[in-house]
Amino acid sequence: MPQQFGPEYVRAIAPYQAGKPIAEVAREFGLIEADIVKLASNENPFGVPASSQQAMAAAMAELGRYPDANGFDLKAALSARYGVPADWITLGNGSNDILELAAHAFVAGGQSVVYSQYAFAVYALATQGVGARAIVVPARDYGHDLDAMAAAIDDDTRLIYIANPNNPTGTFIAAAEIEAFLQRVPAHVVVLLDEAYNEYLAPEQQFESSAWVCSYPNLLVSRTFSKAYGLAGLRVGFAIAQPALTDLMNRVRQPFNVNSLAQAAAIAALGDQDFLAQGAANNAAGYQQLVEAFDQLGLQYVPSHGNFVLVRVGVGEDDAAGARVNLALLRQGVIVRPVGNYGLPQWLRISIGLPRENAVFLAALRKALA
Repeated sequence: MPQQFGPEYVRAIAPYQAGKPIAEVAREFGLIEADIVKLASNENPFGVPASSQQAMAAAMAELGRYPDANGFDLKAALSARYGVPADWITLGNGSNDILELAAHAFVAGGQSVVYSQYAFAVYALATQGVGARAIVVPARDYGHDLDAMAAAIDDDTRLIYIANPNNPTGTFIAAAEIEAFLQRVPAHVVVLLDEAYNEYLAPEQQFESSAWVCSYPNLLVSRTFSKAYGLAGLRVGFAIAQPALTDLMNRVRQPFNVNSLAQAAAIAALGDQDFLAQGAANNAAGYQQLVEAFDQLGLQYVPSHGNFVLVRVGVGEDDAAGARVNLALLRQGVIVRPVGNYGLPQWLRISIGLPRENAVFLAALRKALA
């Protein structure tokens, strides 16, 4: 028998499966890259804002030196934007890094982590990566059941992940429900509120959860520049929490985890309100474009508050439907996200693109379903 390396809980991890790159699909199916539409990874269809491109061009001259390990300028901009001290902010290589850092900082092997069924796959990976025990709470209407999650907290629970809006289902929890939940969580259990899609919420749904950090020392709010700000390829995210948490996060954070270009681009994007408004308007219109077509096709979907829609393409017991329709779309040069790994084999997650991209997808979907 070959020698097995590493602890069993690491060997049990199924690596994260990212959305297929355009170049890979072009090679696999003999397609032209420029003709392929990618609606798989919840990326911003407008790409990198011009303000960030200009900031990166200015930062190029210093790339021979290490980035600011503490991200002083970016933290200062975030501090001003969210009204918290700079030492309440932890920078991450994308918010995915924040999710991993939290598990390493707050959870020991054998302790437990609570998260919801159908929540972001990285919660499970981060939990497994530290040898912790996962308490997966059944979803309610494809979203978080906060009452059940509160009841599931065990004596050894040290971390709770909540995604709002949730990926991949798009469900949303109102502010009053989250604050009521925070009041029920024991003070020694960290609540990580993952708000990667916060900027896509309708104005009447938006609330500033960072203000809660003042009242709840065990709350950590996570945000990203990968979605609404269009910087997915640069990998920059951040967390807001009181120093008792940020100090521990920084003890396990790798030095220089956010590069110079990412820091410069994020500072510029943070102040680019026109770019955010353009993205929000496109997202709202694109959502209507997709769900109206799904209604016409008689397809079930989960009402979404992010920049994507989860739609069911299978009926009855046909658990191969998601993979089959996904393959038919790939052959037509349309990349979406199958979610069988979430226990949703009949469903696909569709990122909202530009009007033309949405239209190409819908035409391909009609052919795939036929």
